[in-house]
Amino acid sequence: MSVEVNNESGVEIDEGGVVSLAGYVLERMGINPLAELSILVVDEEAMSVLHEQWMGEPGPTDVLAFPMDELRPGPGAGARQEGDAPTDPALLGDVVLCPQVAAKQAAEAGHGTEAELELLCTHGILHLLGYDHAEPEEHKEMFSLQGELLESWREVRTQR
Repeated sequence: MSVEVNNESGVEIDEGGVVSLAGYVLERMGINPLAELSILVVDEEAMSVLHEQWMGEPGPTDVLAFPMDELRPGPGAGARQEGDAPTDPALLGDVVLCPQVAAKQAAEAGHGTEAELELLCTHGILHLLGYDHAEPEEHKEMFSLQGELLESWREVRTQR
């Protein structure tokens, strides 16, 4: 996987950890190893502009996803089944994160900013892969998968 992080936020983040997590999520989702993903980390002002321009909503948000291709998950709601071929290589798109908003949400949730950024990165990647949470069934599926991916990522990471 090719994962590029561009941090324009002025906030130091664990870029290596974000790249590793993104690669893990894409691999677990059965995405072709030649796929490319861009992660942009911006400040609240830049995120506000993007949020208003693309979503029509005022103020900054935590994460935005901008898919490049019409890539959709494969069998089993995105999880590659034994024997399935990976999806074709593609430029997946951009995930945009705002660490300042993530820090506020992390404090409210009672965990660290890094954990919140991991959650948001995973969430954004799932959006790029066609997942949504507008309807109750979609919400349940996406957030369940997000939780499973994060839990397994954290287990793998602590074993290193």
